Amino acid sequence: MDNGVLEDWNPEDESFWNEQGKRIAWRNLTVSVFTLFLSFAIWVLWSLIVVYLPEAGFTYSESQLFLLIAIPSLVGATGRLAYSFVVPIFGGRRWNAFATATLLIPAIGIGFAVQNPNTPFWIMAVLAATAGFGGANFSSSMDHIAYFFPKRDEGTALGINAGIGNVGVSAAQFLVPVVIFLGAFDGFGGATQTYVTGNPGEQSMWLQNAGFVWVPFILVGTVASYLWMNDIANVEANFGEQLTILTEKHNWIMCWLYTGTFGSFLGYATAFPLLTSIQFPGRNVALFAFAGPLVGALVRPPGGWLADRLGGARVTLWVFVTMAIGTGLVIYFMIEGIFWGFFAAFILLFLASGIGNGSTFKMVPVIFRKQHLREVNEDDSEAQKKAHSRAELEAGSVLGFSGGIGAYGGFFIPQGFSTSVELTQATTAAMGAFLAFYLSCILITWYYYERAGAEVPC
Repeated sequence: MDNGVLEDWNPEDESFWNEQGKRIAWRNLTVSVFTLFLSFAIWVLWSLIVVYLPEAGFTYSESQLFLLIAIPSLVGATGRLAYSFVVPIFGGRRWNAFATATLLIPAIGIGFAVQNPNTPFWIMAVLAATAGFGGANFSSSMDHIAYFFPKRDEGTALGINAGIGNVGVSAAQFLVPVVIFLGAFDGFGGATQTYVTGNPGEQSMWLQNAGFVWVPFILVGTVASYLWMNDIANVEANFGEQLTILTEKHNWIMCWLYTGTFGSFLGYATAFPLLTSIQFPGRNVALFAFAGPLVGALVRPPGGWLADRLGGARVTLWVFVTMAIGTGLVIYFMIEGIFWGFFAAFILLFLASGIGNGSTFKMVPVIFRKQHLREVNEDDSEAQKKAHSRAELEAGSVLGFSGGIGAYGGFFIPQGFSTSVELTQATTAAMGAFLAFYLSCILITWYYYERAGAEVPC
């Protein structure tokens, strides 16, 4: 190992794995989990900040506030498509340090911008766009970790990385409302603002803390990435080689399925508070909005573990069956006006989507490994080695690319509810469309990956 670069990395070699590989892999995973947690937290900050901007003296229109919420999701999803190709080119260690450092831009920028009610909207929009860097980091992080673990454990490792990283969503939703009203931060980085509580009354507020509170952690994550993560020398590839996944059918199929799992997780996490306030006026959604994303994040590692043991396609198939049932229950309780049934049905959706996030990511490496190995002679060890190498390259790129496509759910699901309200004065039509989508996912998973005689059983 030279300057953090692993010249010879073979986690499938049992003796190598036990003697040194496991320790190195888990060290990289630990740092990756920490930095990905911060990335998710920064990604969703604007969904919380815009709630307090009017009380801080900003005069943006409602459409501008909604745009500030939407921009990070759009930038993050698009950035994931680009970040899915960077690890073999720049190295996972170097890129993770750089990507983590970029989180300082929205964190510090938000801290200063929210202190001046005369800050132009375009500056806020640019800062919202930089928050999208957090969402983009997911693709490179997952690609990096996929190279470190043996095949039998990669579903669990990817599930841990993404699952604990996803906790950053609920952590931000819980922490930000606390720190902006926390007097202990008084005098740090700016003056006190006033928040009208509506009791009637007023309360001191430090909205800048929503950004500044993350700065020391981002600095720690940047340094830890550079010092304690590794690049792997034998995964270098050129951009053209990675782009071959765009002509691969199973890349697009997995994009569709991952939109059904992660896209649902992110979209419902974004839309649930507003949807609840529309369906059940008077409910204080701040008390429980973080619960669903927290459940979905925590069950992602078990989803990868289940896929390792039961098969990714089987787990994913039952995930979509559960999501279809959950969606039907949401529609029923929305029509009947039963809040706790509605809430429980959404928890079921978060639970299923979280497990599906882990199981779909387990499917990808298996699909591409089987495809490439079936094309070479079993007795040709050199061809087998090249097939494994090619499969790992393509699988890593697909993991990142599908992660980018799936993240668009963070934009389209809330927009689906918005369109449904505009056209029908209700949100049930949107849920009906989502139900039809989950039924298509059931059919696709069964046909291509789970049925007897499936094209790529996994």
